[in-house]
Amino acid sequence: MTIQRRLDPALRGFVEARTDLSPGVLGVVRDSLNQRRAETAAAVSTVGMEFENRDAGDVPVRIYRGGPAPAPAVIYCHAGAFVLGNLDTDHLQCVELARRAACTVISVGYRLAPEHPYPAAADDAFAVLQWVVGNAAELGVDAARIAVAGSSAGAALAAGLAQRTPVVFQLLHQPVLDDRPTPSKEEFTTTPGFDRTAAELMWRHYLGSNAATGEAVPARADDLSGLPPAFVSCSELDPLRDEAIDYAVRLMRAGVATELHVFPGTCHGFDSLLPEWETSRRLFELQGAALRRALHPV
Repeated sequence: MTIQRRLDPALRGFVEARTDLSPGVLGVVRDSLNQRRAETAAAVSTVGMEFENRDAGDVPVRIYRGGPAPAPAVIYCHAGAFVLGNLDTDHLQCVELARRAACTVISVGYRLAPEHPYPAAADDAFAVLQWVVGNAAELGVDAARIAVAGSSAGAALAAGLAQRTPVVFQLLHQPVLDDRPTPSKEEFTTTPGFDRTAAELMWRHYLGSNAATGEAVPARADDLSGLPPAFVSCSELDPLRDEAIDYAVRLMRAGVATELHVFPGTCHGFDSLLPEWETSRRLFELQGAALRRALHPV
């Protein structure tokens, strides 16, 4: 069966959409994406919520306040294959999480590859987490209730944070976790949103001359025991599908409480392509509920 027929009818209009990460066009792709996401961000309703742009040391952040102080906090890393995006990229997703989980979301404007290969982005995310802990009182957050979250490549950074420092929860959507081949990468060579070629180029840009170690690639970590509870979601028709499922299963086998959702008929980035679609709204509902349970324990 063709990818078009396997896609949900709502997504079939995007069947020819591709993410071209070739070095020669990366600048153009960045500019186009930034313009589209800026327009989308400007249209998002933030009624009843406060947000502001600040600098966490040398790293730009956007802070979304969705609950009363001292609120639990979420360090959020945006999507973009390590090479695309900025604080506008997942603006809607941050608003949804802050509002639904009554928390403060701190979105990280990390440095992008290939200009800044690993560990630049990971170091930026870690620096922001430390900044939040060190300035919890001034920020109005509870340093004892900090979670990490991210989408796509941002989920790789979030997973890395969860491996690197104690947090109470990790939320990983369509996560980039493994540079190695998987059956879904072999199968999905022409999928909308993201395909095998983009996945391969993404890792080349991000790793640069660095080795693919457990510090750089979350799925290469030998031991996942002791990590915080997790929410993992992914798309059926996505080259990244299998690494998300495999990581969730490994977490469960390591004794980590893990919630896993695979959305049938969807492609990578469906929640950004069609944010008002019922499946996207269902994703936001599930994510918000999971975060709320983790951050507001009875």
